[in-house]
Amino acid sequence: MLAAGVIVAVAAITPIVVRWLGNPPDQRLVDLEVYREGGRALLRQARLYDVLTQPPQLLPFTYPPFPALLAVPFTLMSWTAAQWTWTVLEYVALAVIVRYAFRDLLARTGRWAPLAYGVLFGACAWLTPAHDQIRFGQVGFFLMALCLADTMARTAYWPRGALVGLAIAIKLVPGVFLVYFWITGRRQAAVNSLLTAAAASLLAFAWLPSDSADYWFGALLQGGGRTGAVNGTTNQALNGWVARVIPEGPLQTPLWGVLVLAVAYLGFRLARRATAAADGLALPALPPDPSRRWGTDRMLAADPASGEAARSLLLAGVAITGLLSVLLSPVGWIHHLVWVIAVVGALAGDGRDRRRTLLAGAVWLFYLFPVPWWGTHLTGPEHPLILKIAGQLIRDLFGFGAVALMVVLGVWLVNRLGRGDGRPDPARPRDGVGTLTP
Repeated sequence: MLAAGVIVAVAAITPIVVRWLGNPPDQRLVDLEVYREGGRALLRQARLYDVLTQPPQLLPFTYPPFPALLAVPFTLMSWTAAQWTWTVLEYVALAVIVRYAFRDLLARTGRWAPLAYGVLFGACAWLTPAHDQIRFGQVGFFLMALCLADTMARTAYWPRGALVGLAIAIKLVPGVFLVYFWITGRRQAAVNSLLTAAAASLLAFAWLPSDSADYWFGALLQGGGRTGAVNGTTNQALNGWVARVIPEGPLQTPLWGVLVLAVAYLGFRLARRATAAADGLALPALPPDPSRRWGTDRMLAADPASGEAARSLLLAGVAITGLLSVLLSPVGWIHHLVWVIAVVGALAGDGRDRRRTLLAGAVWLFYLFPVPWWGTHLTGPEHPLILKIAGQLIRDLFGFGAVALMVVLGVWLVNRLGRGDGRPDPARPRDGVGTLTP
């Protein structure tokens, strides 16, 4: 079965790899080239935030200085070797994501688990956000894998929150998990995250003081001026919605601010509600075990005895927070929406609830196609006004879908599994592991 699972997974991703690594050299993994240029700048002691990638892209380094340090090994490889190494590592990270997102479904398949793993891996790899991760050579899989491992691991062999802190040091958007940890009572995890991110950033500051000052007091404040046009279709964040409707001016920023506050309030309340329901369904924590000292900051409801409902609700809270990291950012590109994988996993659970499974399949199907780009094709001057209006709405559908999915997870799924008050639903069948029978 292991061989069958590997064959299915490799067969699924081969067309993706062949397509994007077969692009013209100046069109392959352009974001990886940004990291490599950052690493090269450090080696030749150039100013990190003044360098640009080669024509025709001419992309600047937009990340904190710390990931430039991590990128140095890729500058020592040939461009071909770097592309293949990066792509393999991305798919390793996706494998980690699939493991945490579909743990209960995989457990229920018993001896067929390796084959089921391969099928799920392939299905997730073909989602539009995941497809684009490979196309651009992005870091989204790595950041998501770090956050999922930190929040969903049954036993943490590291200070809980440290992996999220590492993700924040690489890119600021996972900082939403600091709020999540704090409002759900995981205060030590929040402190660990903050300390880890600060330690990594201080390390970069000690090594690259001038570049660090340039970033924290310069490049960071430039926002969309360095990352690209915020009104482009690929920006599915709230800022993108506003920028596509309202011309740049005094009204744009205040309206975006109001939307950010409203969605943040809604999203964090729903994430807290889902996590509280998970904690309510989880079995009481055992006395602290010195061998598991890193996992004693309030059990995360991911232990085997907690049950599928508790684990799905915990994953729902984490997935809502991940979606917030995209929506609240000034730029949330389509490839950042890989958090949809966690949404599908939370909805699917162990696959025994038909309504949940059908909804999970519908979400997967919706994000399988490049829907926003369909809307872009309708906004051209040759189309009548009604089609242009429809096109503008369709351009935002991935972002609209993210908001809707937060409500689905935080309201519908919580009511279905935990009824919002920590009490199990008596209509739900008991959990079973290792069998596909009802």
